[in-house]
Amino acid sequence: MMQLFGLQPADLVLVLLLLLNALTFVIYGVDKWRARGGRWRIPERTLLLLAAFGGAFGACLGMVVWNHKTSHKRFRYLVPVFVLLQGLLAFYFLRLY
Repeated sequence: MMQLFGLQPADLVLVLLLLLNALTFVIYGVDKWRARGGRWRIPERTLLLLAAFGGAFGACLGMVVWNHKTSHKRFRYLVPVFVLLQGLLAFYFLRLY
């Protein structure tokens, strides 16, 4: 099986997902900081896309830690759905290995 940086493909995917979730968490915090300062904001679409494409756990954690976007229904409902779907996908693929 092909390796990259000495990692198996499944390990590489896990590392990439961890990095994406960490990045998403930080971006939610930066957006909250910008909101408090009245600065230019990160578009909601970008925040939701980060959550949808693998960063749902980081987005959910960012919403809780930074208390950010918790009053927006779109975030309050979609981010947990993304967490559930990504958790189910992770469980399914981990069972394959």
